[in-house]
Amino acid sequence: MSSPKAALSFADAYHPPSGSASRLKPLFIGPKGLRAGWRLLIFLALCGAQLGGTIFVRVHFFGAPVREPAGPITATPMMLGGSEAIELLFLVIATLIMGRIEGRKFSDYGLPLHRILGKDFWLGALWGFLAISGALLAMFLLHGFRITGLALHGRALLSALAAWSIAMFVVGIFEEFFSRGYLQYTLASGIGFWPAAFVMAGLFGLGHAFRSGETVLGAISAGSFGLLFCLFLRRTGNLWPAIGFHAAWDWGQTFFYGVPNSALLPSRNLLHSTLSGPNWLTGGTVGPEASIFCPIALLVVGIIFSRYNREKRYAL
Repeated sequence: MSSPKAALSFADAYHPPSGSASRLKPLFIGPKGLRAGWRLLIFLALCGAQLGGTIFVRVHFFGAPVREPAGPITATPMMLGGSEAIELLFLVIATLIMGRIEGRKFSDYGLPLHRILGKDFWLGALWGFLAISGALLAMFLLHGFRITGLALHGRALLSALAAWSIAMFVVGIFEEFFSRGYLQYTLASGIGFWPAAFVMAGLFGLGHAFRSGETVLGAISAGSFGLLFCLFLRRTGNLWPAIGFHAAWDWGQTFFYGVPNSALLPSRNLLHSTLSGPNWLTGGTVGPEASIFCPIALLVVGIIFSRYNREKRYAL
């Protein structure tokens, strides 16, 4: 005759207390709640749904083309700033929804709004402008870059200055918050900060590799930007230095110096400039971001920044 204890164990084997859900739960829930991979999928689905809905409306109601035109594209403040302002809105909405689900504040994802245009932003902007200026100076000394004169005067200069400053500020916020905001935070919670940083930087570089006219050196430079900006984030605890650097670098290329920015031709730029020489020196049609001096400039900035900013302020 079996004992009551044996009978109970036999019954439990066929009727687990929590059923099949208990076996599936570890696939979705970890020690910190919903696993990072599922949170990333939900976030990307939210962003994709908003973007897909916008494209559907543009194509079916306004007849807008889906594909970009072939050949060189001339950048304008409205083209860059306007399109990325819409995408930034989608990004903010998706982040707010995920923050509500996870019980976190918006600032936890690296973008404290009370620090907008604060000290961190302007220090990053100074580094960004000095970095692009240093890269172009090196190209000038090797006869690959030359300024030939002023392209704008008077009111046209002031209006272009305002338009490009606003546009590049929006571009900086969107691209940094997308690459190193919610995605970086959530991926880091699953695999650690620097593994997540290398993944995001690799994806950023890979995305550039498929652009028209892009080179291997240009893709490497794009990934180097990602690692430098993650260093800023790790040591300062927020994205504003990276946003300032990103905005000032792009502003310097497109508006101030008037050189190609990731293969986008400048318009309404301050200076007339020319590039000449081998692609490794000038970056070719891509511009200075595909020059050998781009990753060198970023490396110098990273070394100096690390020397004076040793504390880790980014909270995981």
